[in-house]
Amino acid sequence: MIGTRIEQYEITAHLGSGGMGHVYQASDSRLGRSVAIKLLPDAFVQDADRAARFEREARVLASLNHPNIAALYGLERSEGRTFLVMELVPGETLADRIARARPAVPLDETVSIARQIAEALADAHQNGVVHRDLKPANIKITPNGIVKVLDFGLAKVLASSEGKVDSSLSPTITNAAMTRAGLILGTAAYMSPEQAKGLEADKRSDIWAFGCILFEMLAGSRPFEAPDVAETLAAVILREPDWARLPASVPPSIRHLARSCLERDRAKRMTDIAGAIFALDDAREVSTTPAPQAERARSGRFAAAGWIAAALIAVASAVVLVPVLRRGPAEQPTMHLQVGTPDGDPFTFALSPDGRSLVFQATVNGRTQLWLRRFETGEDRPLADTDGGLHPWWSPDSLSIAFFADGLIKRIDLDSSFVRRVATAPGNPRPGAWNRDGTILVSSATGPVLKLAAEGGAAGEPVTALLPGQSSHRFARFLPDGRRFLLLALGNEDVKGIYLGSLDDTAITRVMDGEPPFAFLPPDFLLVARQGAVWAQRLDMASGRPRGELQPVAPRILVEAQTNGLVALSTSSSGSVAYREAPATRQLLWLDRAGRQTGVLGERDESQLQLFSSSPDGRTLVLRRTVNGNTDVWLMDAARGTLRRSTFGPAVDGAALLSADGRRIVYASDPKDTLWDIYERALDTTGGESPLLTDSDNEYPFDWSPDGRHVLFGMNGMKSNGDIWALPMFGDRKPFTVVQTPAPAFEANGQFSPGGRWIAFVSNESGRNEVYAQPFPGPGTKMQISVGGGTAVRWPRQGRELFYVAPDGQLMSVDVSERGSTMVAGMPRRVLSLLPGDEYIPSPDGQRFVVNRIVSPPPPISIILNWKPPQR
Repeated sequence: MIGTRIEQYEITAHLGSGGMGHVYQASDSRLGRSVAIKLLPDAFVQDADRAARFEREARVLASLNHPNIAALYGLERSEGRTFLVMELVPGETLADRIARARPAVPLDETVSIARQIAEALADAHQNGVVHRDLKPANIKITPNGIVKVLDFGLAKVLASSEGKVDSSLSPTITNAAMTRAGLILGTAAYMSPEQAKGLEADKRSDIWAFGCILFEMLAGSRPFEAPDVAETLAAVILREPDWARLPASVPPSIRHLARSCLERDRAKRMTDIAGAIFALDDAREVSTTPAPQAERARSGRFAAAGWIAAALIAVASAVVLVPVLRRGPAEQPTMHLQVGTPDGDPFTFALSPDGRSLVFQATVNGRTQLWLRRFETGEDRPLADTDGGLHPWWSPDSLSIAFFADGLIKRIDLDSSFVRRVATAPGNPRPGAWNRDGTILVSSATGPVLKLAAEGGAAGEPVTALLPGQSSHRFARFLPDGRRFLLLALGNEDVKGIYLGSLDDTAITRVMDGEPPFAFLPPDFLLVARQGAVWAQRLDMASGRPRGELQPVAPRILVEAQTNGLVALSTSSSGSVAYREAPATRQLLWLDRAGRQTGVLGERDESQLQLFSSSPDGRTLVLRRTVNGNTDVWLMDAARGTLRRSTFGPAVDGAALLSADGRRIVYASDPKDTLWDIYERALDTTGGESPLLTDSDNEYPFDWSPDGRHVLFGMNGMKSNGDIWALPMFGDRKPFTVVQTPAPAFEANGQFSPGGRWIAFVSNESGRNEVYAQPFPGPGTKMQISVGGGTAVRWPRQGRELFYVAPDGQLMSVDVSERGSTMVAGMPRRVLSLLPGDEYIPSPDGQRFVVNRIVSPPPPISIILNWKPPQR
């Protein structure tokens, strides 16, 4: 095989076998680099089933993008051979490193290696992938100390519908072992007890293998060793590791971590690898040289609050959590854990009042819905009929959850899983609150707080009255008496702030100035987000006035730059606090129509990057970024990846469009901290923006007509539930409606055709999101373009097709043509697969796509159990 050429790849060395393929080193003559080739063996080439499994491995690997996971470059076929082209990782395997360590790998090196392995697993688990054969031989360490996890050949996407496993996927257990009941997958010495019994593996099986590897690095030998496979499996199932083999120098926190990972009962095992990351971080901090006095004083503000004690990190294990939750917070110390979730809206999560459950949004297999985690079991499950659910909130008894979906307020009763309609949702709704008497409070981007019955009925009646200069009351939170509530008021500088209201009358009293995102933590703490951190201040429950000093709660918090007051923060009556930190890292990528990555644009970005539009010629991309607390419109050169800022000042600037000549932008902004309005700005001057449209509702632009004469925009608020309007860029500039349907239906994402005679848009009037097209400015017949649901419609400037995203994340294309005054649309066809959170823009000819993709794991939800102010 050495010297063989497959297309542009010349095989130079045999590296061994991995999964069900042979691995070779090869030289890529086209790109001038060395790669690893994983080739399907000759005996499998004609086996369609095995070839299909090989392709599934490629899809699994392609879904992972992390610096500690060996990268997949492509899946290719040549001369009847199918092979993966992968990153060639230099260096030695962890097995080799352990073998030459005497007597064991040094502690600081062990912590560094283990943390990188945990980071790789966290990314895989967040993407629904379980490795199932994690072992030192599948881990490499580069000469500069970077750990790379290899060979996800045994990985299986969670929630797979196939429901069966093939024995050919088990390379390290002999065929004789396969005759036992059930099917064993993995390597015996690192196999979890459930795998050894032939049961299905989940992420806790990877955590077990991680514990075995950690033990082996610390002790210099495996925790389960025996002469043959059968005895090794028996040891895994029946015996405890000999903990005395760990050196006395191993810190107690690391010993506790290893024990938590190697719990034979997986119901008691650590449920999330994020807990290991925090324990390792703490051990690394403890082992380093003490910081200078000034640095210790700065970090000590949060340490005084009991910030992430190493011995308590493993409370992610259900065996520890259950007694903590049942005995109540008063007797317990403050403890910290993390909950990893799949992709989903990072602000959509809520702790139950009793502190025993968490509801969050997740996208799995292309379906976005609410999920429930019970801390007592550590298991996650989707909630039926909650598709598209946003901003959930709990009933006081923790038995029901209310949420927004399909323009409605809905509730699900967990004992029956029954979902029912409560009322029509207000336009652009904000999270609600629920008291013991069955009263729900909701709010929107404009207007007062509304109250309604949890059993259903009218859309709600005002329970607050706006003061002069105020534009909205939002984010109502009940106090323990169930009658009074806190709210955030937006408006002019002298009237905005956190206010106290009551169900007894519509009057409100200011509690705190400014507009900090907030939550209420029983029995008497107001939590506010300031300067990127979470702080607590006591409230006098009789007067509702704050008293005492601000106390630190969490050092970092995710705040939505575009939505005033929306923060990734939730509390429970039991004294728990849940929050997310900074957003995930994103990267702009070029993909071709086969879904292959052909390039990158710019650098990785942690600025809450959003991709809005492009210039008609595709040479300039219009983005939104938050840098140093300022959220502005930025332009990127699509050829060079260079950035330049286009709006300035303290206002939050949003959706933006670039004129055809590249000299002006039209964008949404809220300089008065009240509502989104539409502004125009010339790019070649130092002058400020000019208002185009200021109204009592929110307005934000969708698209600019090819002739430059009209801007399509959306409107929602008091007067509109989400309709499409057009703003003439000439004459008196009086806007007019283009698409308007009765509430709760809404329309969005209006896009002009290349000739400007038609528009495409998304509407939920049928009960789900679909893509439609109709003549512009009308009149004319509206026709449905998508089949089976669709969002994110885009119309390339050249060509005769429309793109949209199907509910399962597939980017679809529909051929369209004009016949006189009518449009003819073909059947949708798949172009490529998008990942959850992807945003895309087609090139003018529709042959390439810029994709804004998350390239780091979504931030986990951090939970503080029994938070208490620091002792002074």
